[in-house]
Amino acid sequence: MALDGPAERRDEAQAAMGNGNGVAPPPLRPAGRPSGAPACADRRLRLNPNMEHKPQDYSDVRGEYAPAVYSALERHLPPSVLDANREIKLQLMREVLGHYWPHGERNKVQRHREYRQRILNHYKPLHKELYKMRPSSFFLPTFLEAIRTNTEESFRSIMTEPVPGVYSFAMLQPNFCEMLLQEVENFEKWVHTMKFKIMRPNTMNKYGAVLDDFGLEVMLNQFMEQFIAPMSTVLYPEVGGGTLDTHHAFVVEYGKDRDVELGFHVDDSEVTLNVCLGKQFSGGELYFRGIRCENHVNSETQHEEMFDYSHVPGRAVLHRGRHRHGARPTSSGLRINLLLWCRSSVFREMKKYQKDFSGWCGECKREKKERQIHAVKATKLVNYHFSKTCTVHVAVNSMFNS
Repeated sequence: MALDGPAERRDEAQAAMGNGNGVAPPPLRPAGRPSGAPACADRRLRLNPNMEHKPQDYSDVRGEYAPAVYSALERHLPPSVLDANREIKLQLMREVLGHYWPHGERNKVQRHREYRQRILNHYKPLHKELYKMRPSSFFLPTFLEAIRTNTEESFRSIMTEPVPGVYSFAMLQPNFCEMLLQEVENFEKWVHTMKFKIMRPNTMNKYGAVLDDFGLEVMLNQFMEQFIAPMSTVLYPEVGGGTLDTHHAFVVEYGKDRDVELGFHVDDSEVTLNVCLGKQFSGGELYFRGIRCENHVNSETQHEEMFDYSHVPGRAVLHRGRHRHGARPTSSGLRINLLLWCRSSVFREMKKYQKDFSGWCGECKREKKERQIHAVKATKLVNYHFSKTCTVHVAVNSMFNS
């Protein structure tokens, strides 16, 4: 039987499903406010999340936004709302999210939800144990111990940092890698048998699959929240590493009859996790070329920013999404990688109000340093001329006084 499910290709710049930017919006109109809700002036969101607050469960909520978005956004609600009942909080969050998501985008997301639901209604998982988080079965003991200790020292003890901001570490159990490879292969066979047109991970990859689309979203959201966010909070605080709230998870495939290489680009993420799952291959190195903001994405690469990384199955690479990179051709065999693009709606909202240099962009740092050098030189020049002028005045006064 064939499923009629054509769907448009996912745009790389499109935020993940349910990725709402909801920080410090203008005061909301009182119309439609539920009974018992706080007044308009009390409805501004907190800039910093209340991490001590435990959000309510929104897994039963159906609509345009993923439950994880509501859970993340609840921590930003004003104190006067945190103790309100769930319906009041839910309505307020929906109003806030509505300010940041145009009607056309909501329609696109709704179509994607329907597309995903068709898959979930028909696809039969091969390894059901993958669909529930099992840390001891998924992760290596050394990695779990570092996460349990939860300090910068514990994270760095299992990592190498070959260039600033790029971290490599052993992460996944071989059996988990093998099961995930088999699950992806099973899904692709099902797609072929059903003649079902699927969305590819992004506009740059013609092969691979979005893992969230066939049931792994909940597990992978826990993957991000429990095992990536602790590290990114410490390692990438300046790009929203401590406020990750949505993700886009997928696998990519390189080799014969697959994608061969990946062009120079930046990711649509704040933090990216890239883990090689296998199989046997040669080539396919990642090359990094410095961190850049939107204004400097095409600027020159400095020599110290150049770095090539060779993939090892089970080993992860963690980097900022704005760290420019690409993948060299896979010359033989088949290479399959798991990627999690982790996003922060808080950081994306704050970027709108940035007026000066980015503290994390390599080119911004250089421009800021050059401006400071010029300012110091100008100050010294002014002081020099002022000193000379004072000397002349003193000499003239001495002549008249004598």
